[in-house]
Amino acid sequence: MKTKFKNLTIWITGASSGLGAALSIAFAKKGATIILSGRDRQKLEAVKDKCKRSHKHIVIPFDITDSKQARKAYQLIKAQTSKVDWLINNAGISQRSLIMETEEEVERQIMEIDYFAQTRLTRLILPDMITQGGGRIVMISSVAGLLGTQYRGAYGAAKAALHMWANSLRAELHDKGIEVATVFPGFIQTNISINALTADGSPQGTMDEATNAGLTATEFAKQVTKALSKGEEYIIVAGSKEKLATRVNRVSPPKLYKLIRESQVK
Repeated sequence: MKTKFKNLTIWITGASSGLGAALSIAFAKKGATIILSGRDRQKLEAVKDKCKRSHKHIVIPFDITDSKQARKAYQLIKAQTSKVDWLINNAGISQRSLIMETEEEVERQIMEIDYFAQTRLTRLILPDMITQGGGRIVMISSVAGLLGTQYRGAYGAAKAALHMWANSLRAELHDKGIEVATVFPGFIQTNISINALTADGSPQGTMDEATNAGLTATEFAKQVTKALSKGEEYIIVAGSKEKLATRVNRVSPPKLYKLIRESQVK
């Protein structure tokens, strides 16, 4: 049975641009009530204006790495809506630096944003989801969390950790009505490479060729909404090369990493 989105309230983090904005617009089009979160209220309001029936959606800006702000944001949400049915943990930041050149503090920053902030927010909302009889947690991981490549050591590690954490959550809370899905984007046309952290923590500032040639964020959102409406739990949304790489990895990891070394991914 397909999901009836008009009955759902969906909280999406990192909703001010890129994948989060595209997901917000796509789910709103299907009738869901969207709670849009990110740090920039003005950008969130602009995305809200693009959502169908924009008047019914809610903007809650906060810094996801700040635990106090996260708790306050959730209290504001509970004051404005009866419940949150789905939480889509989409906020995150990427990396473009070699392991040997990357400062430890930069790696910690990536882990804080891409892993700890996501798991913290999930634990915050889970008690109420369980009390209300169920809900769905959606983690936006990455193909980089399945395959280790150059220039993404900490990013791939954080996304892999998120994937494994989601697997454990699914196993632990299945009997509580909590559904868990993990989405693995490949190269998608967003600002992810522009904002990606380099070795000293500064943003790269340029668009990668592979990212620029990737799927559009709109196509990504279309595939994700379709998969989630069917109850899928493990969703890869990527181009043919990335999908092939995940298949090769399952059959022969040494062969895959030979190809990765030769391709010099960046």
